[in-house]
Amino acid sequence: MKILVINAGSSSLKYQLINMETEQAIAKGTCERIGISGGKLTHKANGREYVIERDLPNHTEAISLVLKELVDPEAGVIASMEEIDAVGHRVVASGEAFTKTTLVDDAVMKTMDEIAELAPLHNPAAILGINACRAVMPGKKMALVFDTSFHATMPAYAHLYAIDYDDYKKYKVRKYGAHGTSHKFVAGAAAQYLGKKPEELKIVTCHLGNGSSISAVDGGRCIDTSMGFTPLAGVPMGTRSGDIDYAAAEFLFRKKGMTMAEGLTYLNKKCGMLGVSGNSSDFRDLTAAAERGDERSALALQMFEYACKKYIGAYMAALGGLDCIVFTAGVGENTPTVRAGILKNMQAFGICLDEEKNKQKNDGAIHDISAADSKVKILVIPTNEELVIARETAALL
Repeated sequence: MKILVINAGSSSLKYQLINMETEQAIAKGTCERIGISGGKLTHKANGREYVIERDLPNHTEAISLVLKELVDPEAGVIASMEEIDAVGHRVVASGEAFTKTTLVDDAVMKTMDEIAELAPLHNPAAILGINACRAVMPGKKMALVFDTSFHATMPAYAHLYAIDYDDYKKYKVRKYGAHGTSHKFVAGAAAQYLGKKPEELKIVTCHLGNGSSISAVDGGRCIDTSMGFTPLAGVPMGTRSGDIDYAAAEFLFRKKGMTMAEGLTYLNKKCGMLGVSGNSSDFRDLTAAAERGDERSALALQMFEYACKKYIGAYMAALGGLDCIVFTAGVGENTPTVRAGILKNMQAFGICLDEEKNKQKNDGAIHDISAADSKVKILVIPTNEELVIARETAALL
């Protein structure tokens, strides 16, 4: 079985064709600048990289070009489209409309249109990609795999906000979380690595990147996560503020003469590590600047590490114990100093980092960086969200 995984953005589209017998991507690539002049497809297959530069006026044109490359005599990896058994689409937010992977049909797409406002930066783009695939690949089975599905197991006391309950029922304002496919993958990979069943473990998964979220996983089920109604909540991130007093936000908007929409853009795009450091949202730049003595970059990193530490501590309490901490995603997998900062002075809780193991470079493998006397396992696990989407799609078929 071969599954085509699609992750559509407003002006970009990432894809992987995964052979489910080996669970390996046999082709992958990215379409850039869709709807903008200077479009480009970068296609990787057969150990080579193929670049096609041409305008991609819309997502339908982008998908058509991808499919053309997949069957190309030189760059392709399949003889015909019949070899693609199904398409799995990444969707950020499902609200309460969907709690699990769902096959696409007209009724489902109508609901998708209705809940698009729950993730205005992501869902409309996903809808464009889905509709483009349906137009180019009529009759092909397609599945929607939601980032929020893994968090659907949160109990009401964890996902509800303390607002008027009637308003929650009417508007569905509550915590939904994000990065669910990543949290699910690394929690499962941790259990397998440790030789345990997921039901036997209490795990805190830390998906740390330009966007970051932390989840509490009890017996393979998410019981809490740091992101909220939108990905703006939780720890400070590359450009997002993370948790903030709502009155402080309103005060800032008023003082800066911003509308609510402008203010939310400010909190999403100009705050976080970028806002505090004043120079970059990239953790590589921040760590290098901090090592050179830049105080604001060092402060930004300290704020991030402290926030992550607090969430780990809170989730340890919520879980009633802790067996394993997992670090994943761009920062979690590749920035030892940040991992060390987060876990500093946590020995009292049985969390002991091996400083030398922590310095190992990311080679794509799972690494145990816990000290010999650590009661809690500390793992670095490369995430694979595309594989989760392919697995969910195949399971649904």
